[in-house]
Amino acid sequence: MSDKFDVVIIGAGPGGYVAAIKAGQAGLKVACIDKAELGGICLNWGCIPTKAFLKSAEVLQSMKHAEDFGLSCSNAKASLEAIVKRSRGVSSTMVSGIEFLFKKNKVTHIKGTAEIIASNLVQVTDAEGSRNIETDKVIVSTGASPVKIPIFPVDGENIITYRQALELTKQPKKLLVIGAGAIGVEFSYFFNAIGTEVHLVEMADQLLPVEDADSAKVLETEFKKQGINSYLKTKTKSLELIKKGKIKAILENAKGKEIELEVDRVLVAVGMSANTNGIGLEGAGVKLDERGNILVNEFQQTSNENIYAIGDCAGRQMLAHKASAEGEVAVDHIAGKAKHGVDYGQIPGCTYCQPQVAGVGLTEKAAKAAGKTIKIGRFPFTASGKAHGVGHPEGMVKLIFDAGSDQLLGAHIVGYDATEMIAELGLAMKLEATWEEIAHTVHAHPTLSEAVMECAMDSQGKAIHI
Repeated sequence: MSDKFDVVIIGAGPGGYVAAIKAGQAGLKVACIDKAELGGICLNWGCIPTKAFLKSAEVLQSMKHAEDFGLSCSNAKASLEAIVKRSRGVSSTMVSGIEFLFKKNKVTHIKGTAEIIASNLVQVTDAEGSRNIETDKVIVSTGASPVKIPIFPVDGENIITYRQALELTKQPKKLLVIGAGAIGVEFSYFFNAIGTEVHLVEMADQLLPVEDADSAKVLETEFKKQGINSYLKTKTKSLELIKKGKIKAILENAKGKEIELEVDRVLVAVGMSANTNGIGLEGAGVKLDERGNILVNEFQQTSNENIYAIGDCAGRQMLAHKASAEGEVAVDHIAGKAKHGVDYGQIPGCTYCQPQVAGVGLTEKAAKAAGKTIKIGRFPFTASGKAHGVGHPEGMVKLIFDAGSDQLLGAHIVGYDATEMIAELGLAMKLEATWEEIAHTVHAHPTLSEAVMECAMDSQGKAIHI
């Protein structure tokens, strides 16, 4: 049996399903293949369920501080089992939404394992066997998986990844989190908020190593206030399973001092690697870089002009919105409508702990390394009436401007709703806004976003409220 499509997409994550819907809207005959649920890791085991987890933690923290707002709420406690159940329900709702959109846009959903066996031929294998699908173009959107490190053997019970953490029903009393990127930081916040003793270890000299150093410092201070134990410039030297549910960890800091911990579970969050094995890339002449990422051009084309790659498997930022943007570019190119590729300098990064962390564009360190002469504005939320009103005066806004052109080069926010506020600054960067244009954009009062306006003025020493 042989089917014929204009486009076959391998992978139904936020890159793949967006590309499929866009292809359907363009009038192309499209199939999307995935062995798992629609939505990929993001909707099922990543972005969406973790945000449900984090909201539960935030609500619990608010309940515990009810008296600060003139309210009474006694005996507030968490049920990990109930939190997991709600999280799974949120994911299921979103997956159902993708199913509806596929039907609406005439996307054929095929559940199975895909392998490229020629430039225009994809083999699909499921429980009933294998069949070949003909296609003019292929878009690879296979995502990434947690890096496997021999000294941290994940058994899914004692040593786990984010995947198992989202299904835990028994709350650990003590948890070691290895890696302080977004995944490690978010789970550290969550488990600490529901009462677990958390130890977070990171080899770099700051939490969230890719973020601006000032943002990381603020987060480190707030985590310390919350009771999270952070170990920077520290490596995990060894893990030893003493018995089920008891692991001895030896940490080593930059000075060579060893720190011994005994924990119930270890969460490994040290990075991701592209899912590029076993899908026929080599036979199709698709080239990879030294890290196993698929090499692509501006329009997401690989070294085989009929095959495109998007999302985590194509390297750069491993973010859902980056994958979606690349999916749109790839489909536009296939449809002959592409005008430009993705601007990777304007992709925001967000971490959804409390306080939230968000950034777009250059960090201060990167701007200086690029030889830029810069002016920096800073505005603390302690000077914001709205921040005090909602009970979250922690954090700040930091804006980086080119001293010559006054153009915005980078924006960084730490605080309540930072991940929502960053969109304004992403738009400002897209429109090449200057400090003056941001400062003279009247912001409603009282809002948290007033801090952006004040911060722009502070870059010139003209802030009103500090």
